[in-house]
Amino acid sequence: MATVHLRIGDLVWGKLGRYPPWPGKIVSPPKDLKKPRGKKCFFVKFFGTEDHAWIKVEQLKPYHPHKEEMIKINKGKRFQQAVDAVEEYLKKAKGKESAHVSDDKAKTDKGRKAPAKPMKIIEEDDEDAFKGGSSDKPVKDDAQFHHFLLSQSEKPASSMEPISKRLKIIEEDTGSTSIQAADSTAVNGSITPTDKRIGFLGLGLMGSGIVSNLLKMGHVVTVWNRTAEKCDLFIQEGARLGRTPAEVVSLCDITFSCVSDPRAARDLVLGPSGVLQGIRPGKCYVEMSTVDPETITELSQVITSRGGRFLEAPVSGSQQLSNEGMLVIVAAGDRSVYEDCSSCFQAMGKSSFFLGEAGNAARMMLVLNMVQGSFMATIAEGLTLAQATGQSQQTFLDILCQGQMASTFVDQKCQNILQGNFKPDYYLKHIQKDLRLAISMGDSVNHPTPMAAAANEVYKRAKALDQSDNDMSAVYRAYIH
Repeated sequence: MATVHLRIGDLVWGKLGRYPPWPGKIVSPPKDLKKPRGKKCFFVKFFGTEDHAWIKVEQLKPYHPHKEEMIKINKGKRFQQAVDAVEEYLKKAKGKESAHVSDDKAKTDKGRKAPAKPMKIIEEDDEDAFKGGSSDKPVKDDAQFHHFLLSQSEKPASSMEPISKRLKIIEEDTGSTSIQAADSTAVNGSITPTDKRIGFLGLGLMGSGIVSNLLKMGHVVTVWNRTAEKCDLFIQEGARLGRTPAEVVSLCDITFSCVSDPRAARDLVLGPSGVLQGIRPGKCYVEMSTVDPETITELSQVITSRGGRFLEAPVSGSQQLSNEGMLVIVAAGDRSVYEDCSSCFQAMGKSSFFLGEAGNAARMMLVLNMVQGSFMATIAEGLTLAQATGQSQQTFLDILCQGQMASTFVDQKCQNILQGNFKPDYYLKHIQKDLRLAISMGDSVNHPTPMAAAANEVYKRAKALDQSDNDMSAVYRAYIH
């Protein structure tokens, strides 16, 4: 393969991770933005947006030779607008070049020497082509560009919001809940880590990925896990070891926890050598476990009674999304703690939301997981009914993935079922716990949840078939045994 030499001013296609290539231009980076260590890369400003990022050389291709190829693999509206912006920019550049040529010819005719240096294709002080509807100010890291690309596939153009713009608080009709969307970012970005010392308790499916990304983004992290051997890998990656939850809290400014259920969350705080023993005025505790609102209220009260600051921040996602730093964080409680956790949330997730008073995040997460769990059970029911009536399960999936319900979730879960792969990405026992808590929450406000109740019974059947520690998609086995 021929070596392609790139330089400042070149038009390129830049690619980040699993997202599609995007048209941009190599520019000089801001003086305050350091080049990533150990990486041969260029700073690229992208068309149709004000976003820019460091891109590895191997993820860059010259614009013109690969234009047709790239247009074939990306048909999105925002993408086409970006390509149109490039073409408009080239027209402007050509016009400027013609003007320079005419001027140079006139100067030459007068006996003056024409300039020998070729003009750049695009002048860096012309910003118009880079502006788009996705941002109201430049974004100086490739993390936010990750989210920009993601948002193109998930949102219609009319609903696009600026990536780096914080939305105003929206008071709902009841006046009791406020929601704010935080800066949305994804993994692999250039995040400036907080100088606060971070603690993390619980290294399960979700916690492991979260801690790994915190470390990758430069945070100072002290870890603890009930099974101490799970800490070893993270110690090798640069984490510090805490002997007890109380010690971690006493050593750190902000301590996160992510455990399996309400009982585990309470024991971690209230048990021997627990979190509460390490809480002092000003210490922050962030509960990331999916639990019921009553547990959150109790934990918030005991933490704040010792002068601590409390935030709940359960996450929506899976082990894979945790590893990729693509979780969605739903937070509530102390607003100042939420702000202090900004770089941590950027490292672990693609977006975060603040929902007001403690307990609201737990309520929202239970509703989200209730819908997801019920949907998974329905998909499993459809697969088995298709088979029982002599239909091809693969054809069922192919048709499903071409319709309105097409999603990565459906495709991955169904493919795993057809392959008999139930390696846990989200434990079946945990989604059943979430369904149970959601049903209980519905009872507390006299709201019917018949669909969730039916799905819960199927998951209980799967647990009886020893599927608790398999992925939630193993609910399929409840229909075939």
